[in-house]
Formats: sequence, C-alpha cells, structure tokens
Amino acid sequence: MSCRIVASIAVVMLILTTGSARADVTLPAIIGDSMVLQLGHELPFWGWAEPGEDVTVTISPTEAGDAQKPESATATANADGGWLVKLPARNKIGTVSVTISGKNSISLSNVLVGDVWLCSGQSNMEWPVNASQNHQVEIVESKFPSIRVFKVERSTARTPHTRVEGKWIECSPETVGDISAVGYFFGRELHQRLKRPVGLIVAALGGANCEAWISHGALKSDDEFAKILARADMAINDPNQANNPNRASVLFNGMIAPLQPFSIKGTIFYQGESNVPRAYQYRKLFPLMIADWRRGWAQGDFPFLFVQLANYVSEKTKPDHPAEPEESAWAELREAQSMTLAVPKTGMAVTIDIGEPREINPKNKQEVGRRLALSALRVAYGQDIIASGPVFKSMKVIDREIQLEFQNIGGGLVAHGETLNGFAIAGPDKKFVWATARIEKDYVVVSATEITEPVAVRYAWGDNPDCNLFNQANLPAVPFRTDNWPGVTTQSK
Repeated sequence: MSCRIVASIAVVMLILTTGSARADVTLPAIIGDSMVLQLGHELPFWGWAEPGEDVTVTISPTEAGDAQKPESATATANADGGWLVKLPARNKIGTVSVTISGKNSISLSNVLVGDVWLCSGQSNMEWPVNASQNHQVEIVESKFPSIRVFKVERSTARTPHTRVEGKWIECSPETVGDISAVGYFFGRELHQRLKRPVGLIVAALGGANCEAWISHGALKSDDEFAKILARADMAINDPNQANNPNRASVLFNGMIAPLQPFSIKGTIFYQGESNVPRAYQYRKLFPLMIADWRRGWAQGDFPFLFVQLANYVSEKTKPDHPAEPEESAWAELREAQSMTLAVPKTGMAVTIDIGEPREINPKNKQEVGRRLALSALRVAYGQDIIASGPVFKSMKVIDREIQLEFQNIGGGLVAHGETLNGFAIAGPDKKFVWATARIEKDYVVVSATEITEPVAVRYAWGDNPDCNLFNQANLPAVPFRTDNWPGVTTQSK
C-alpha cells in the first residue's frame, strides 16, 4: 500500500473520530437553532473541542428594550475535549442570540427564553397528533411558532451516551402531525394560559418499561431490583436482544443521560402499561426513577407530573347480585402511581374516564394534555386551582354503612349519571360485593344488604371499571381502596 493511501486513510479516521481535522468546537444536538432556554434557571452549555482549547459562550438579548445585559462564560476543554459552562439565569421572556467561540465560532438563531418540559414514557406519550381525535382540525390550527419541539430519536445503549439525534422545530401545520400529542396539547395549554414560549423535549418509546428509563447505578442501589439487573445481564450476550428497549437502563443511557444537564422546568411522564404485571414493584420503581432523574439534572426537586393509566380491556358489566368484584393488576398499577404523589412536587392526571376498551392508546389526548397542564399550573406555577378530581381522605363506619370523605371536591361531589357507580364493599371475610352508593353533602355513603359489618371499600377497582364520581370542576375521582390486602401482583419481581 502506498504512503499516499495510508495518509488518506489516516485523515479519514481522524475526521470520523473527532468530527473535523482541526477539532472544531461542536455542540450536542439539544443545543441548536430554534431551541428554548429555561426562564429563571442557570443555563448550562456544553460540547467538545480540542483539549486545552478555551471556549466562550455568550447570550445576548435581541429585542429592543430588554434591559438584561449580555452574559458570557469561558471554559477550557479537558483532556477528552469536553467542556461545560454555566451562564446566569435569564429572567425575561423573549428572543436571544447565542454565540459559541473557540478556534471556530457557532451562532445559534431563533432562540427563545421560556419554559422547557421533558415529555417521556411509552406509546401513549409517543402517540402523534395525526393519530389523535379530531386531528385534521388540530393540525390546521397548530400554527404556534413559540412552541418548539425536540424529538429524541430512538436509541438504546449499554452505557450512558453523550449525544442524541434530533433537532428543534417550530409547531406548525407542516410539522405538528408527527409530534407527541400529549406533549403538544400540554404545551399548547400552558402557552395559551401563561403567554410564554414552551419547549418540549420528547424522549418516549412505545412498549418501554420503567426500568429501561432508570440508570444502572440507581437500580443497583436497591437489592429488590436484582432480578431486573440479572435479566439485563443475560440479555447482553443474546444477539436477539441487542435493540430490546425493555432492558434495564438502556433508554436512560441512550435517550435521557445525553440530555443532562440541559435546563428544564419539569417533566411529564406517561408510562406504566408495560409494568402492569409487576404493579406492586412499581411502588418503589417509579419513585426511584423520579429521584434518579432529579439527581442527574441537579436542579433539585423539579416538578414531575404523570398520567395515571386509563381504563382499558373489555368492559366488565356489573354482575348479577350477589357477586364478587374481580382483582385487577391494572388497578394495582394505578394505585402504585397514586402512592407516588407522596414524592414532593409531583402531580397526577387521572384518565379513568377517557380510555377505550379495545385500544391501549386512547385517542383523546387533548384532555390528557389539559389535565396535565392543570397539574402543572398548580405544582410548577403555584396557582391556586383545582387540578385533581376527588381524592379519598378518610372513612368512618356508621352502623352497616361506610361514610367516605374526600379532598379536592372542587365545589362539591357529583355523579355523572342517574346512579353513583363503581363502589364495592367488604366485611371481615375480605370478600367484596358491589355496593349501593349515594352522595350526602360532601360525603359518599356506601352499603350492601349482605354486608352487616363493613370494613373496607374500593372504588374504580378494575381494568375498565364502571365509575362516575366527579367534582364540580368536572374532574374524575382518583381510583382507590381503603384496604391494604395482598393483590395479584404482590409477589411479582
């Protein structure tokens, strides 16, 4: 082989490994034209350059009357070429220019300061606008240039990556069809209510289980998840599992870790269907994921909002009396989600009334986005609004009846229908039967003729329950049970 050919191969290899022959300053895809920078938060910028190279990032206002001065920060690339700077928070909504300078210079255009939300989960978060209800009208009316979306391309990885594929786009009739419907309708609601730009980072993948979104270190910190890690280790040597998105940590590594530490306002999350068989385990797994993400972003307890699973599977009509209501893994997963509200600065959108019996991806994503936005307005923006339906508070046994008290009654309790449905009651034998329920002022009173010594009540406890308790704010009651008896997923790992 001639010296000229050898030299040419060497040059090609250098370009492939460094991105250019002279190691120009480069940026991750999440930092680019048309992005949204988080209002009121310190702003990290990072990338790669030649080791030892000084890199300066400057943010300048572009609008007349913006009194906030330009800000700059400089860092020196480390031995691996990585660099990171943090600029002071921008406290005014608007347009800015961003320049990154080293041996070369990069100018980013059309950059807005507003609120950035990470939108993650499985297929119900990934589900696009063009497959949702009334999508033709929604697409035509979607010209919102101040709503920007960055869709993270699918990536599974055995170890944390530093780069993702994707680009920022403006919402318009030409672009919105392929955007996450839940993310878009959530962002649109906030944009219209708060009058500020909204950035949506969509990192979602259909069929993904919760542990795929959690770092290896977090899972390893609790012996309860040893089986999850063991399954992942077995899959490493299986060529058929190379792109399986349900291995522990692979989606965190490929789609979440590269986004850190991009400054965000909070997260919306729609996931759980793939963990239904292990619903009891989800009680610890889901809060672990939230803590893991908050630790990785190092922004403290940023708002984390999630969707409780909708009603699904064939409807079960109320059986002839007497009958025993069925156990439900779906109900246990919803319970695990409700329990996660004990984690600070979390909120939950209940969707038990808008699912579809034969479709795990219900089409009414508008209402899902609206309910998440209500939760955001309360949790993230401190607005004193009713953001949830009735939540069980306490019970009192009065003779042969149980009186239930609720929080978040939003002006009062109401039944959507002629009778109040969805309640079951049990005695000391722990056998539930369908109950008669009625609203008395701000309480629900439950009873059944065959239960003479009631001890427990369940509401909306089923895969696809017939339930209709709401508050005056037209938000559905959160499914619940007053007992803690072992369920069908108690031993699942």
